[in-house]
Amino acid sequence: MSYELRFEQEPTYLHVVVTGANSKQTVAAYLEDVRRECVARNCFRVLIEERLEGARLGIMDVFEIAAEGSRRAPAQFKAFAYVDVNGGGDLMKFAETVAMNRGLPVMVFGTVAEAREWLLRQHAASAEATFRVADDSSSR
Repeated sequence: MSYELRFEQEPTYLHVVVTGANSKQTVAAYLEDVRRECVARNCFRVLIEERLEGARLGIMDVFEIAAEGSRRAPAQFKAFAYVDVNGGGDLMKFAETVAMNRGLPVMVFGTVAEAREWLLRQHAASAEATFRVADDSSSR
């Protein structure tokens, strides 16, 4: 299990680039490191750009990682964008479905640009909703 994480703090989200060898242990470990970093930074919108090398994980490994990750951080994350630059097929959409069904707001994207746009829209929608609630409270 060897991997490297690079954290880039953006104004409204944390961009994480992960490189290394692809394995179930690597993915589970780096996701826990990302969760801890998000807690430390109090930043719960994250874009993970996964650049792991090697054979893709099997469907059961993906299910277990997504289910466990959702269990560990169900209410913490506001938006979780995921780009697997070496992935292909429907396996990542399966992981997205598993996580979403367990309350984790995850979306899988084909490019970092698409993921970034989604995160920015999520932030804008959240800010607008907060403004509306504050405006409604002050007008009473």
